[in-house]
Amino acid sequence: MSEKTILKALKGETQQVPPIWMMRQAGRYLPEYRATRAQAGDFLSLCYNPELAAEVTLQPIRRFGFDAAILFADILLLPQALGADLWFVTGEGPRLSTITSEADFTPMKGKDDIHEVLAPVYETVKILSRELPKETTLIGFAGAPWTVATYMIAGRGTPDQGPAHALREGNNALFEKIIDLLTVSTIEYLDMQIQAGAEVVKIFDSWAGSLKGEAFEKYAVEPTRRITSELKKRHPGIPVIGFPREAGDGYIGFHAKTGVDCVALDNSVTPEWGAANVQKDGCVQGNLASSHMVTGGQGLIDEVRHVRDAFSKGPHIFNLGHGITPDADPDNVSLMIETLRETR
Repeated sequence: MSEKTILKALKGETQQVPPIWMMRQAGRYLPEYRATRAQAGDFLSLCYNPELAAEVTLQPIRRFGFDAAILFADILLLPQALGADLWFVTGEGPRLSTITSEADFTPMKGKDDIHEVLAPVYETVKILSRELPKETTLIGFAGAPWTVATYMIAGRGTPDQGPAHALREGNNALFEKIIDLLTVSTIEYLDMQIQAGAEVVKIFDSWAGSLKGEAFEKYAVEPTRRITSELKKRHPGIPVIGFPREAGDGYIGFHAKTGVDCVALDNSVTPEWGAANVQKDGCVQGNLASSHMVTGGQGLIDEVRHVRDAFSKGPHIFNLGHGITPDADPDNVSLMIETLRETR
């Protein structure tokens, strides 16, 4: 295990060629994914079918030889396990039953009652831990409490997370109950993924950037710290990647404040800024703009080299600054990997 390149980076080792994986690497840009999703019937059926979820997780490993596979699931499976209604509207994304009052919150399940619903996810992890090539790291994940709460409160994704901010300011007691339930439940969820075979876990805080000042510290930093601390108590040495997307200056000190081993950077910050302000504290992940997976060409080659070279003085995991988009060209993914691994 210690020889896996991702794990070396997470332990703080600088490598001549950084390891690479890609957010949403199992996704609609791949024809084999689309075929398997059609076989499953719909997105949630795919998430809850261990054999098919493992298959789509393995597809980009077979095709591209990434250094890590990330479990195929969705951050909203946890609120569903807690008792929320969850469905997906074609072309529009997820919908959830909303929590806007104590009466909505009261029926929610506790942290120890999520595992029956999530058992297929743990089975997917077990399959992957057997099936992945021995050199490939298996990453488990969950959504961060703030980001998951924004969906539970609004019932859908929103441009500015306005409903969650309104509840945070208007009924803070209820808002904090939601955050606390999600924090303790995320610990249990990731704990079970680790027991099933995940070697690294990642906490996706996709909407962290809309929290400012004290709110960022309280609802982005502190829940991640609690989750990371408890997981490391239960599983000494387990590496954790944090991704407070669009945090800006909030990226500075995130390693130390939360205890994560790696901070993933989006592409709203430059690699040079990330190296100077974040990588000095430990491993960073990122941060090629996902648009290059669509446009390709010399621009892609130049930017891969730019990101690689900017982070070359410290521990780095090469990745996109956000997930690959459905209109991406798989040939551009191959070009990205070839460029990254070229002999210099």
